Amino acid sequence: LLAPATVRAATPALRGTGDLGLIIERATGSILIVEYTGRSILARIEGLGDLSHAAAVYAPDQRHAFIFGRDGGLSKIDMLEQRLVNRIVQGGNAIGGAISDDGELIAVSNYEPGGVRIFDQATLEPLHDIKAAYGNGQFSKTVGLVDLPGRRFLVSLYDAGEIWMIDCAKPGDPQVQVIGKAGALPYDGYVTADGRHYLAGLFGEDGLAHVDLWKEPLSVERVLAGYGKGEEPLPVYKMPHLEGWGNTGRELVLPAIGRHEVMLAANETFAETGRIPAHGQPVFCIVQPGGRFVWVNFAPPHNDTIQVIDMLARKVVHEMKPGPGVLHMEFTPKGREVWMSVRDADRVHVY
Repeated sequence: LLAPATVRAATPALRGTGDLGLIIERATGSILIVEYTGRSILARIEGLGDLSHAAAVYAPDQRHAFIFGRDGGLSKIDMLEQRLVNRIVQGGNAIGGAISDDGELIAVSNYEPGGVRIFDQATLEPLHDIKAAYGNGQFSKTVGLVDLPGRRFLVSLYDAGEIWMIDCAKPGDPQVQVIGKAGALPYDGYVTADGRHYLAGLFGEDGLAHVDLWKEPLSVERVLAGYGKGEEPLPVYKMPHLEGWGNTGRELVLPAIGRHEVMLAANETFAETGRIPAHGQPVFCIVQPGGRFVWVNFAPPHNDTIQVIDMLARKVVHEMKPGPGVLHMEFTPKGREVWMSVRDADRVHVY
């Protein structure tokens, strides 16, 4: 359990970034910079706006973090100097973002105004404003924004039900390609670690939209027809985010929407390979480094519980109750520790 801190050191010690972490304090619009070797708080940085649904990405050298706030704020944090470098408000309601593979571009996914805005990562100066126009002059919310090799981004349009490629490889304005129809109300997106497969979850219908990025011409196909469907599906209390999917290297491990189950799928064909009964409706399925164990948390009213699945035995082997509102989990690089947010108790637990 971490003790609170109020200020940063006057002169941060010389250090690398390898054991640094970042914790969002959503209620106060602030973040903590922590280190896991000594399990200590190094600094608190305040004044970051509405962080109620914040997301973060890191520059390739891990020195700078970029925080996307729900109020449209985009903040650049120097993790080594432990300070806010710059902050802008670039939109009315942002949902997340991505950084290009060369670390030069920051792309922000916006609900309001609908579209994607791209900024210079060094200065946060605006470079491109890509409006997600569709239908009769309407603008769609954008979700599931991910980076791809070659200064490219992929994004789903929630209202339009489409998947777009944004190619920034050449000078001038980005080349925007409408890959195809995703289906009804894509709500999030996920790209596999090799950059080959993009998957968009669909709120409005069964299954997932899939783009094989190695297969030209690019197109959208439907996979995992059973995802989100059951004989008697339960009310959905919290929609699982696709970044909460696990990949063991052999199988994808994903929450079954509206079901008290964890779903397994082959990570190349996306054919369902099994289901594991769980304590409640899963939200995040986090793979412990090594791939054997998967840690699962749950939607209300079961969100005080964590279950650990042994993928060799394909069953739950451990259960714990850290406290109310267990949300995000992050492992240290070799899986020795897991840092766990217990939101409603205002704590981070380390196991």
